[in-house]
Amino acid sequence: MKNELDNKLMLDAYEKIHTHGEARQGRHYLDGIEAYTDHDGYTVFLEGHGVTLTLQFHNSYNLKYDNERQYDQFIRALKNISKGYETPGLERG
Repeated sequence: MKNELDNKLMLDAYEKIHTHGEARQGRHYLDGIEAYTDHDGYTVFLEGHGVTLTLQFHNSYNLKYDNERQYDQFIRALKNISKGYETPGLERG
């Protein structure tokens, strides 16, 4: 199973889900991905397509999934979110 994650991509996708996603009970949802943090904000959680990613302080992470297909769908969704939504204050021109 793959074990290389682009932390910039993960954090960018999290920020865009938080900004553009639907908020429900402290969590945000966008394009099949759920994003939230722990109580102190140091741990980021991204879930979708059968994958759970826990991104911790100092960019360590825990990734859970059953098969490569789930992982590939999850990463593709995060890339689409990262590329498809604007970052506030950095609008394309």
